[in-house]
Amino acid sequence: ACQSVSVTGEFQTFQHYFKQINLSVSVPADMTKPAIRVCITGGAGQIAYSLLLEIASGKVFGADQPVVLHLLDIEPCVPKLQGVVMELEDLALSLVQGVVATADPLVAFKDIDVALLLGAFPRLKGMERKDLLAKNNAIFIEQGAALDKVAKKSVKVVVVGNPCNTNALTCMKNAPSIPPTNFSCLTRLDQNRAKAKLASKLGVSVSEIRNVIIWGNHSGTQFPDARHATVMVGGEGKPLTEVLSDDAWVKSEFIETIQQRGAAVIKARGLSSAMSAAKAIGDHIHDWWFGTEEGQWTSMGVVSDGSYNIPEGVIYSFPVTIGSDRSWKIVQGLAQDDFATEKMKATYNELLEEATAAASL
Repeated sequence: ACQSVSVTGEFQTFQHYFKQINLSVSVPADMTKPAIRVCITGGAGQIAYSLLLEIASGKVFGADQPVVLHLLDIEPCVPKLQGVVMELEDLALSLVQGVVATADPLVAFKDIDVALLLGAFPRLKGMERKDLLAKNNAIFIEQGAALDKVAKKSVKVVVVGNPCNTNALTCMKNAPSIPPTNFSCLTRLDQNRAKAKLASKLGVSVSEIRNVIIWGNHSGTQFPDARHATVMVGGEGKPLTEVLSDDAWVKSEFIETIQQRGAAVIKARGLSSAMSAAKAIGDHIHDWWFGTEEGQWTSMGVVSDGSYNIPEGVIYSFPVTIGSDRSWKIVQGLAQDDFATEKMKATYNELLEEATAAASL
């Protein structure tokens, strides 16, 4: 999200929000689908900047699916949204049927089909965790209430702003008229990182690695699980445990690298992941929109139903399959050893602490 918090005279010359901007676009004659409305919060931020092209070019919702883009950011960043709108116009992509740029959630969420909630208050130097939770709790209470009031009841919500699991839970609780199964948080970035790490270790293409799992919280306690993954060898999927015999590496370096990858990116470039985050968001919503491939699953933070002894009441990352009706199901029957059970419980305990703290606010 845009990090500016000061309001200068220049910012004050802009209205509270821009009205819908109708772009002049040439729509192919065979494009008969009605446009879907996709909202991105933190619309002036670096992740949104990468994500917008993914969506506008048809990579996420399909090459024949028109979109109306709704961009939401805090009021001081609305002028920057104007620049983003200019660039969207200059892309000259026929799929973009219109743009709404605003600082008002009730405008941004009006009649939307998809909400990609990137914006959140960042953890500043010296800020305690409870203070960060308090800031974001207020944001996602407001956004949940706004979604409940004006979004379509079928809206699919993906929370990316951290702490994303708990923010998603807060948002869900404040939108009681929208099904809880319509809320999720992003752990696909962690899954993509895990696939890339395993592919590098084995010297194969990332596309050959399937069914890696991220359990739990999108944090340093997450459990990247390679035990049920497969590797395509000669056109046949083989259990990763048969191809990679280094169990000590899988239980130590592999897990630790994925858990700390976000911090490593920040240390290296001075900024958090943006390009890879945008790609992962696109992957997440693409699979939710079109369904997972036969025999494959994906990791999503979803409301727990008690599966794998994870109590109800938290947003927890599970492996899920998604049908053509856009409904997800948690993959059942995956064996858990003592090591996995301990890791899964540890990340649940952190989520429970966060949820309890958020509820107390």
